[in-house]
Amino acid sequence: MSVPLPCLVPDHPLSPGVCVLSTLRQGGVSAAPFGAQPEAGGGLNLGLHCGDALQSVTANRAILGQALPGPPRWLEQVHGSDVVVVEQSADLSSDARSAPPRADAAVTRHRGEVLAVLTADCLPVVLADRHARAIGIAHAGWRGLAAGVLENTLAAMLRLSGGEAADCVAWLGPAIGPAHFEVGLDVHRAFCADDPGAASAFRASSSPGKWWADLPALARRRLRAAGVTQIQGGRWCTFADAHRFFSYRRDRVTGRMATLAWMS
Repeated sequence: MSVPLPCLVPDHPLSPGVCVLSTLRQGGVSAAPFGAQPEAGGGLNLGLHCGDALQSVTANRAILGQALPGPPRWLEQVHGSDVVVVEQSADLSSDARSAPPRADAAVTRHRGEVLAVLTADCLPVVLADRHARAIGIAHAGWRGLAAGVLENTLAAMLRLSGGEAADCVAWLGPAIGPAHFEVGLDVHRAFCADDPGAASAFRASSSPGKWWADLPALARRRLRAAGVTQIQGGRWCTFADAHRFFSYRRDRVTGRMATLAWMS
């Protein structure tokens, strides 16, 4: 796969013909604070609702499109657990103003359909059947993760593939790391009330009633409980690396990266 812009890809293919990439903040036309550096231009912000100019986002999405076999299936992400089943469409516009479905995950069994999620600290997760019968993608912030977005994505994908969870592999993209994701009692309870073992993904903060949460570790735990044992990625911290990543928690006004997956 030849990609004409800076991006992250899995160290090893998830399955034959499955392509995955996560964009970085470089490679586009957006100005600061959506730039390739916090105070520069040239940023590849792909999010519509973060304050960037529409023409810049439209141009950035066109640049991204050069790396893809077709227009991405964008979602209106709401930090929930709903999953969209993507069917083939001969009339799909890449116009940045198109209204996407409200959901935080998508699955497809069709080759060439590009699934996409936007993030700037939340965890993007790609799932693939080992035999390339179906793929899925999820936007897993802590709310969606606690609500079961990964389990719902896996279940929807398995209905399409006819396989089992043991047939699936996962890739975790860039997200806020455990040294920077301070959370309150509500987040701790959301994961540990029904799964006391999830406490291993939390470290007490010096602030009363606060913890440092390991979002990738929580995702791995839930994926393994659902039967997915082969899991790659999850080692990049968006907060700590301002050179490569947008981070909402670090900067508040910032852009969005995209994670995309398709079957060739």
